[in-house]
Amino acid sequence: MTSTTVSEARNNFPELLNRVGYGQERILIERHGKPVAALISMEDLNRLQALEDALDSALLRHAVQENEGFVTLESIIANRVE
Repeated sequence: MTSTTVSEARNNFPELLNRVGYGQERILIERHGKPVAALISMEDLNRLQALEDALDSALLRHAVQENEGFVTLESIIANRVE
Protein backbone atom coordinates (compact mmCIF):
# COMPACT_ATOMS: atom_id res chain seq x y z
CA MET A 1 0.00 0.00 0.00
CA THR A 2 1.31 3.42 -0.91
CA SER A 3 1.37 6.18 1.69
CA THR A 4 1.43 9.94 1.33
CA THR A 5 1.08 12.97 3.54
CA VAL A 6 -2.04 15.11 3.78
CA SER A 7 -0.20 17.97 2.05
CA GLU A 8 0.94 15.75 -0.82
CA ALA A 9 -2.55 14.28 -1.14
CA ARG A 10 -4.05 17.76 -1.34
CA ASN A 11 -1.57 18.80 -4.03
CA ASN A 12 -1.90 15.59 -6.06
CA PHE A 13 -5.55 14.66 -5.48
CA PRO A 14 -6.54 14.17 -9.16
CA GLU A 15 -3.55 11.88 -9.74
CA LEU A 16 -4.28 9.89 -6.57
CA LEU A 17 -7.92 9.45 -7.61
CA ASN A 18 -6.79 8.07 -10.96
CA ARG A 19 -4.35 5.68 -9.30
CA VAL A 20 -7.08 4.43 -6.98
CA GLY A 21 -9.94 4.41 -9.48
CA TYR A 22 -8.15 2.98 -12.47
CA GLY A 23 -5.08 1.31 -11.04
CA GLN A 24 -6.85 -0.31 -8.09
CA GLU A 25 -4.14 1.10 -5.81
CA ARG A 26 -4.82 1.75 -2.12
CA ILE A 27 -3.34 4.93 -0.71
CA LEU A 28 -2.81 5.62 2.97
CA ILE A 29 -2.87 9.29 3.98
CA GLU A 30 -0.76 10.29 6.97
CA ARG A 31 -0.63 13.36 9.18
CA HIS A 32 2.44 13.84 11.36
CA GLY A 33 3.55 10.32 10.44
CA LYS A 34 0.31 8.68 11.60
CA PRO A 35 -2.36 7.18 9.31
CA VAL A 36 -5.57 9.23 9.31
CA ALA A 37 -7.40 8.10 6.17
CA ALA A 38 -7.21 5.89 3.10
CA LEU A 39 -8.25 6.25 -0.50
CA ILE A 40 -9.71 3.03 -1.87
CA SER A 41 -11.58 2.12 -5.03
CA MET A 42 -15.34 1.71 -5.16
CA GLU A 43 -14.73 -2.01 -5.71
CA ASP A 44 -12.82 -2.18 -2.42
CA LEU A 45 -15.51 -0.15 -0.64
CA ASN A 46 -18.25 -2.46 -1.95
CA ARG A 47 -16.30 -5.50 -0.70
CA LEU A 48 -15.82 -3.87 2.69
CA GLN A 49 -19.52 -3.05 2.98
CA ALA A 50 -20.48 -6.60 1.95
CA LEU A 51 -18.14 -7.97 4.60
CA GLU A 52 -19.64 -5.66 7.24
CA ASP A 53 -23.16 -6.73 6.21
CA ALA A 54 -22.19 -10.40 6.45
CA LEU A 55 -20.68 -9.88 9.91
CA ASP A 56 -23.78 -7.97 11.05
CA SER A 57 -26.00 -10.80 9.78
CA ALA A 58 -23.89 -13.40 11.54
CA LEU A 59 -24.00 -11.42 14.80
CA LEU A 60 -27.78 -11.07 14.52
CA ARG A 61 -28.22 -14.80 13.87
CA HIS A 62 -26.06 -15.56 16.90
CA ALA A 63 -28.02 -13.11 19.08
CA VAL A 64 -31.32 -14.67 18.01
CA GLN A 65 -30.04 -18.17 18.82
CA GLU A 66 -28.73 -17.09 22.23
CA ASN A 67 -31.77 -15.08 23.30
CA GLU A 68 -34.92 -17.11 23.88
CA GLY A 69 -36.98 -13.96 24.48
CA PHE A 70 -36.11 -12.45 21.12
CA VAL A 71 -39.06 -10.82 19.38
CA THR A 72 -39.09 -10.15 15.65
CA LEU A 73 -40.51 -7.03 14.07
CA GLU A 74 -42.94 -9.21 12.13
CA SER A 75 -44.38 -10.67 15.35
CA ILE A 76 -44.77 -7.22 16.87
CA ILE A 77 -46.65 -6.01 13.79
CA ALA A 78 -48.81 -9.15 13.66
CA ASN A 79 -49.76 -8.89 17.34
CA ARG A 80 -50.26 -5.15 17.66
CA VAL A 81 -53.58 -3.83 18.87
CA GLU A 82 -55.22 -1.10 16.86
